[in-house]
Amino acid sequence: MSRFTPDPDPEADPARALPAPRRSPEPHGSAAGSAAGRGAPEGRPRSADPRVGEQRGAPAPAPRSGAAPDRLTGLVLRGAGPAELVAELGIALGARVAVLDADGRAVAGRPARWRTAAAAVERSRAEGRAVPDGDGWLCALSAGPERLGSLRLAGRVELGETDRRLFEQGAVAAAALLLVRRSAATARQRARGELLADLLTAAPSPEPDRRPAALLARARRLGLDLTRRHHLLVADAGPDSRRRLTRAAERHLADRAGAVTEHAGAVVLLLPLEAEPPPGQCAADRLAAVTARELGRLTDLAVTVGAGPPVDAPAELPAAHAEAVRCVRALRALGRSGRGGSVQSLGFVGVLLGAGPDPAGFVERTLGPLLGYDAARGTELVRTLRAYFGCGTSLTRAKEELGVHVNTVVQRLDRVAALLGPDWSAPERALELQLALRVHPLLNRPLSDA
Repeated sequence: MSRFTPDPDPEADPARALPAPRRSPEPHGSAAGSAAGRGAPEGRPRSADPRVGEQRGAPAPAPRSGAAPDRLTGLVLRGAGPAELVAELGIALGARVAVLDADGRAVAGRPARWRTAAAAVERSRAEGRAVPDGDGWLCALSAGPERLGSLRLAGRVELGETDRRLFEQGAVAAAALLLVRRSAATARQRARGELLADLLTAAPSPEPDRRPAALLARARRLGLDLTRRHHLLVADAGPDSRRRLTRAAERHLADRAGAVTEHAGAVVLLLPLEAEPPPGQCAADRLAAVTARELGRLTDLAVTVGAGPPVDAPAELPAAHAEAVRCVRALRALGRSGRGGSVQSLGFVGVLLGAGPDPAGFVERTLGPLLGYDAARGTELVRTLRAYFGCGTSLTRAKEELGVHVNTVVQRLDRVAALLGPDWSAPERALELQLALRVHPLLNRPLSDA
């Protein structure tokens, strides 16, 4: 590839500071958000002043070499990342540059600074060129009809024709880099999905590549550390949307050390536990709820997500999958389609569906705030609630059984509502409370008292 030799005095003719762009094949036949080589937009005056486009008070652009377009091409050819492209363009244009994905998240650049309007992206796609956007410029990135993201420049309200062409050429390079990045991510996710499918169906086998050590080594080669604690989720939105849901799940995990596969008629996700949840919160519940919302947003479907128990070894995955499937079925049966949760969020139903009975955990999740309050203050909220339900929710009979004034019963129930929430007496919640009140006295009772 021949390199352009810059004019000895580029200030004499700014239009010659960079060569007229060569029309190169666009990524996968797409405009890639670029109209490199076109003139300035109609109605936008061209200035003869080589300083046009410099924002008052902003740092002046660094001197640019006519070899800049070739350097951009070189970045693509040698497999550079978007961060290198951003740095190259930032120096050449004297401004802040970022590459954003199709969801508006920064791939390269400073994420907190970029707030790109969807309308500007669509306008750039429609016009096939860079367009002004706030305090800078934007160029949509695409491959045919597929939206890849956008290239964003901030800190320069005006761009001269030469700089605009360079920015649009940068958009072509950014689209190509995103395509390469996506292809690599797709291949990696496919390999991880195949591994997850093997782990879910794994049985003791004499074959060397099916032994636990071999599976762990295979996972490490794919960037998965299966010695860490993971969560397994099962997502479902109906049989006709399985492929669509799988693609959305792969997109959701694009930059995370997780795996996605289709198994037993549903989509299965494996994600590492990234941080311990705050006290009183269940990591599996929170992860399932967040995943259900995100997959629902990406697919525009009601996605139900069930979480299995945390797994610490590959051998635990089949049992975790079975529990997650039961959770999805229970969520639907309870009228919670389109939501996410684990058996811990299903109350006594979860105790019945869980891989192992956990009555103490059920009591703690249901009555924990009352038990803690009584222990700390010497009150009798649990006893009052047991009497209230035992007397058919009659305040008069409850106060007689407790031997207190009716106002005392009312005050105690008000405290129960403050600790458990205003819906504590709703039919479904009241049933959970009554079951927990019956199980609680049985915990740790000596056999001689049973």
